[in-house]
Amino acid sequence: MSEPSGLQASFARLEAALARLEEAAEHRAELSTGTSALEEQLQRLDEDRSRLAQELDHAEERSARIEDTNREVSRRLVAAMESIRTVLERHGG
Repeated sequence: MSEPSGLQASFARLEAALARLEEAAEHRAELSTGTSALEEQLQRLDEDRSRLAQELDHAEERSARIEDTNREVSRRLVAAMESIRTVLERHGG
């Protein structure tokens, strides 16, 4: 009688080992899926960073052009005010 119970015990150990193996395989599959999702998210973040870097470059270029334009407008306003002042001084203003 010890053989059937020994055989049953061996089958029980085998079933337990198979169950643990199946759990490990499922866990590994979940980790793999999680890793893929993280890699996709990292790729999206990198694409966003690249896009934002380009937008920042364009904004800085536009800001520099606006500053140049403001300086030119300011220079022209000063010249115009001086011209007006000169005209007023000549004509008794």
